[in-house]
Amino acid sequence: MRSTDRPILALMPAIRTRALRSYVVRNGRMGPGQARAIASLGPAFGLPFDGQRLDAQAVFGRRAPLAVEIGFGMGAATAEIAAANPGTDFLGIEVHPPGVGALLKRIGEEQLRNVRIVCHDAVDVLEHMIAPESLAGVNIFFPDPWPKKRHHKRRLLQPPFVHLVASRLAAGATLHCATDWQPYAEQMLEVLSAEPALANTCARFAERPAQRPLTKFEQRGLMRGHGVWDLVFVRRDAPPSART
Repeated sequence: MRSTDRPILALMPAIRTRALRSYVVRNGRMGPGQARAIASLGPAFGLPFDGQRLDAQAVFGRRAPLAVEIGFGMGAATAEIAAANPGTDFLGIEVHPPGVGALLKRIGEEQLRNVRIVCHDAVDVLEHMIAPESLAGVNIFFPDPWPKKRHHKRRLLQPPFVHLVASRLAAGATLHCATDWQPYAEQMLEVLSAEPALANTCARFAERPAQRPLTKFEQRGLMRGHGVWDLVFVRRDAPPSART
């Protein structure tokens, strides 16, 4: 084993069978720049999953609002949002090592100090690392739509997962989702609207908020006439007896 492999393996998720899981692992090629970023920046900006509550103040070296992005892909939007919001700390959750390497590379190039990464299942991270009612926001941009009907059960935005996310949001905090697949957008709207702890900020779908960057992938889709649907929900102020 090469010495540069060890940081990569330390950041990779432990894969096991579970009833509720937020991802399906796919193969992806690790570029040399991504591998170097994991080796050099992974120890400073990558957090191992240890099943313990995250001490964000200790990790980031300050007290600041904490937001989570689930499934950040190659990290372009994450880096842009973090750069535009230096007063907020961001925890990115992604299971695909090439994406982790790509975001670490951006962290180094753009000198971002308000981003940390966990390469692990988002369900585990939310359940064990994130305290209830502690997050200032959660972003889920363009999750896999799993368009075939027999694969719909693999979609991320299902009632148990939405309930878990909602439980980690502070009162008034935002859950922002986006997809370019209309049937999935309709399912997202149905599932999010059914969660009692969440309230829609719009009648149905929202205009793209300025804080969500327009990605190259999205720009290409819009030029081809593809739609994009944003959903922006907020956590209701639940009474203490209803908190879990």
